[in-house]
Amino acid sequence: MLEFLPAHLLRAAFGLALGALLGLVARRGRFCTLGAVEDAVYARDLRRARAWMLAAGVAILGVHLLEAFAGLDLARSLYAGSRLEWGGLIVGGVMFGFGMALVGTCGFGALLRLGGGDLRAFLVLLVLGLSASMAIGGLTGLLRAPATEPLSLDLDGAEAQRLGALLGLDRARHGLLGLAVVASVTLIGAALAGRDFRATRRLPFGALVVGSVIVGGWWVNGILGDDAFEPRTLVSFSFARPVGDTLLYAMLASGTKVDFGVGSVLGVILGAFAAARGSGEFRWEAPDDAREVGRHVLGAFLMGTGGVTALGCTIGQGLSGLSTLSVGSMLALASILVGARAGLYYLVDRHA
Repeated sequence: MLEFLPAHLLRAAFGLALGALLGLVARRGRFCTLGAVEDAVYARDLRRARAWMLAAGVAILGVHLLEAFAGLDLARSLYAGSRLEWGGLIVGGVMFGFGMALVGTCGFGALLRLGGGDLRAFLVLLVLGLSASMAIGGLTGLLRAPATEPLSLDLDGAEAQRLGALLGLDRARHGLLGLAVVASVTLIGAALAGRDFRATRRLPFGALVVGSVIVGGWWVNGILGDDAFEPRTLVSFSFARPVGDTLLYAMLASGTKVDFGVGSVLGVILGAFAAARGSGEFRWEAPDDAREVGRHVLGAFLMGTGGVTALGCTIGQGLSGLSTLSVGSMLALASILVGARAGLYYLVDRHA
């Protein structure tokens, strides 16, 4: 039956299913990048940071196993090109991180909150999607391109941004896989070293599923739903541009194609809704006052613009991109964390 579906519908269907699983598990397991930063900084609690490391370790190993033994071509991925747009990665990452702090979560977290009935998240996603689309081909895009394009570095090789390629390991058989195993074991070992983390069973379980779903996204886009007659840049899960694509599809369904990104956005909302209803946590929530609305709108605008500029969000660059061991993704993730810490300082520490 699957072979009779157009490739884009096949990818969308699996995006919906995997997204629902991701939303369900992430909401129940409290998987959140900003939450991990807040816990580590203010409560000295590293459990959610360890969950993030475990998910990243699983994703790195799984993606490289797909590359080594299942034919996944990571040279076609968004994160492996020969042009390192370091300026956009840094500026966009800091913007995204600061906006994430203003909102209290990232784009992925906003989808989880919307599934639980939070209308503030609905507002955030509208602004995030609109600003992401503007940064791609709208007014802010006219400023973004000339501002960031000169701040780039041309590298040699189709996979030049990947750490293994920079180290020359791509010349050896399974050299990239060997580096991935080392990175994965290091991250997983660091995560499981925390006794308190291991004792909170839902955190390790959720992290294992999140990492596996990232691998599943690569499998769907790069193997199962790949069409040789449809050249595409390969991606897995990300929640900056796809939110904008979802809004555009809702408005222009007759003129656009539904694909993995749209399916994954809708799936995460459905999965989060199921988790909230199942645990009795679903309830409608609205902003407290105009000041909160303003903060959320500004934060969402920064996330949408920054996410496109940095070529991804905490999931897109932080897990999907990092799973390829892309140096660009590492730079983007570090910039997001710097921006998030600056945003938390602006909101919390300066008033202390």
